[in-house]
Amino acid sequence: MTTTAGKVLFCGATGMIGSALVRAAQADRIQAMQLVRHKPASSAEVQWNPDAAVAVSDTAPLEGIRAAIHLSGANLASHRWTADYKRQIVESRVNSTRAVVNTLKSLNQRPSVLLCASATGIYGDRGDEILTEESTPGRGFIVDTCLAWEAEAAQARALGIRVVHLRFGVVLSREEGALKRMLPLFRLGLGGNLGNGRQWMNWIALSDAVRAIFHLIGSTIDGPANFAAPNPVTNAEFTRALGRALHRPAILPAPAFALSIAFGEIADEVLLASTRAVPDCLMASGFTFELPRLDDALKAIL
Repeated sequence: MTTTAGKVLFCGATGMIGSALVRAAQADRIQAMQLVRHKPASSAEVQWNPDAAVAVSDTAPLEGIRAAIHLSGANLASHRWTADYKRQIVESRVNSTRAVVNTLKSLNQRPSVLLCASATGIYGDRGDEILTEESTPGRGFIVDTCLAWEAEAAQARALGIRVVHLRFGVVLSREEGALKRMLPLFRLGLGGNLGNGRQWMNWIALSDAVRAIFHLIGSTIDGPANFAAPNPVTNAEFTRALGRALHRPAILPAPAFALSIAFGEIADEVLLASTRAVPDCLMASGFTFELPRLDDALKAIL
């Protein structure tokens, strides 16, 4: 990992990506500061309350950070999408991002870049269309959520801070996330396509996602960056690849109507939506994927 960052601020560092970023920063002797809601356990933690008028009461430890990385947001798949939970999904992203930007505004020495999470879901359900960072947004709840999220992060540009929107696809890790939830069923030979399996999936290995984030700190990219490997696959291709990696059959499909009954709106917008995004900005900036192909990625991860 190469970056010119000396001190980096992380918000949302307890999740899969954030935890991996902090470990990588510490291994590379980068000073990792974390915004936490609990009482700080070390000098590397700064307490904050994103719902308060002043989110961070003492910003002195944050002076001199080179970059801020914001990853907070309620889990999309942990609850059925009721009206209340959809509001929580949006507010957890927009309000926390506003609090981060206001905190950066209060610093005497502001960072040069804010990297804020978003998702390839901003493109919506687009069939076989190849989607780059120049593609227009789609329609739907996830699209509207991402647009509001990115708009809030963009306010940091008025402070002279470069802003990168990290549009994540499915991040693959054995320890956490979507792949971990799939493994028990696939190991039992109970895996299969979601719906007809023709929907495109964006995926990226966690190790490449971490490397790409630190790469962007030292880049000149300003705007969206698709965090997806350069070889997207259909759900059917992903299913077959995971079955091969585990040496198990993967032939039990989950019909679209059953998914809709079980999961509601999330089935149509996440599980069955087709988004074929490619990482044009990352590749144009000189980033090289270590695991660009799914079979190799699954072999390395599992």
